[in-house]
Order: sequence, then structure tokens, then C-alpha cells
Amino acid sequence: MTRRDSKARAGDHLVITDNPDRRRYEARLDGQLAGWVEYGRVRTRLVALHTEVLPEFGGRGIASALVRRVLDDARAAGATITPRCPFFMSHFQRHPEDRDLLDSPEDIDRRRDRSP
Repeated sequence: MTRRDSKARAGDHLVITDNPDRRRYEARLDGQLAGWVEYGRVRTRLVALHTEVLPEFGGRGIASALVRRVLDDARAAGATITPRCPFFMSHFQRHPEDRDLLDSPEDIDRRRDRSP
């Protein structure tokens, strides 16, 4: 598969589940582990620590789908998110409509101000 046609194709089946025993959300594409978000929990706050997509599954929007699932679950549970993962940080910078989920919105502003 080339980079050009690496987007999810018709028939690809992406399933994202929360695996609390491993403290991560897992994305499976057609049954194969494709990526995950590692997290910690502090009461009603989820700390997003790391987002990873295996190289052979890159370029298909899996990381974005993982973030979206984490955000949707947090919103449904009335939880907040502390992004420690750069991918989550950039999501909140690009999508101000999701900033209501941030535990400390000023963290995003401070990091943006320090950007070159």
C-alpha cells in the first residue's frame, strides 16, 4: 500500500474500545491492534499521556478517531481532560470547540505562546 492510498478504504472496520485494565483506549482495524491512547485518571479527570499508531496503519486518521472517542467519552461522563500528549495538545489548539473539556485551558494558551 502506498502513502497515497493509505486512507481507510471501504470495508475497513475500525473499532475503538476503552481497556481500563491497561489504562488505554485501543483502536483495532479489521481486528488488528492499530493504535492506542495511554491515559491516567484522577477522579473525574483523564490525563492523556501518549497517542500511538503503528506505522503500517499510519495516514488513515486513526489517531484522530482515537482522540475523538476519548473526547466523546469524557463529555458524556462529565469528565475533563489534561493533555500531556502532543497530539492531544495540537487537537485542542486546532479545535477550540472542544476546549470546554480541558481541565486547564490556560495550559494550551501558554504552550501556544511559547511556539516559535
